[in-house]
Amino acid sequence: MQFTLSHHGLRATVDSHGGELVSLRDAAGTEYIWNGDPAYWPGRNPLLFPIVGNLKDGQVLFHGQPYEMSRHGFARDLDFSPVEQDDRHVVLELRECPETLVRYPFPFSLRVCHTLTEDGFSTAFRVENTGSAPMPFCIGAHTAFRCPLHAGERFEDYQIVFDRPEQADTILLTPEGLVRHDGREPLLHGTDRFPLDRAVFDRLDTIILENLRSTGVSLLHRETGHGVRLDFAGFPMVAFWTKSGCEAPFVCLEPWHGCAAVDNEDGEFFHKSHCITLVPGEIRDLCYRIALM
Repeated sequence: MQFTLSHHGLRATVDSHGGELVSLRDAAGTEYIWNGDPAYWPGRNPLLFPIVGNLKDGQVLFHGQPYEMSRHGFARDLDFSPVEQDDRHVVLELRECPETLVRYPFPFSLRVCHTLTEDGFSTAFRVENTGSAPMPFCIGAHTAFRCPLHAGERFEDYQIVFDRPEQADTILLTPEGLVRHDGREPLLHGTDRFPLDRAVFDRLDTIILENLRSTGVSLLHRETGHGVRLDFAGFPMVAFWTKSGCEAPFVCLEPWHGCAAVDNEDGEFFHKSHCITLVPGEIRDLCYRIALM
């Protein structure tokens, strides 16, 4: 089921499968969200829940009991139910079911609210522990933006610009997509930006930063300044990804609360980095915002 939103010349499409906002067009008709061409990557804007990234051997432990879960969790593969809608926003909900309980043994409510704003959109997550035991989870977004946006531009014409200068290292991954416990590489040296470079993504796969001073970052054309800005306040990590080994015309801006398993971790979910644990009846709200530049 798809929902169409419109506000002040902006139009968006939201798909109940995965709870994703899958299209955003401005008043001139420019599309900002990647179209999911499987020749490069079939994703568009997947919701990452209840894990972010890969697990060691595809398994995680809950109180010592092993459960299998694929990369980025199961929410992106399931159908959400509509809760409410008007012209500019829609709320969708995912709850536990037999398919989720064999992977993640907790009753829960996950609501996602997509809202068109004056200059873009916001996506709000509301996670509720509806069970009777403490519930751990991680959550994130994987929003893919077309890059370049316009004919005649190149991927390398764009850059990533933070709100403030940063001293930051990127977290390194193993070939299996796990976080290296001993691996960091300097990325920002008192600067607020780095240029897009396919060779860097081919080598690192994903650029992953945590605990920045900035709460916003932009993907901008270096000459014209057009692009998008991500406000990720409330998320301790932000990542950047594009498909390596090809000329994929998109970049993902990804606010994360959690990340892939560390290569030397014990596998217990409650011990995962940036994991959130809710007591019975507790609710956690998180929101990221996109502004067109």
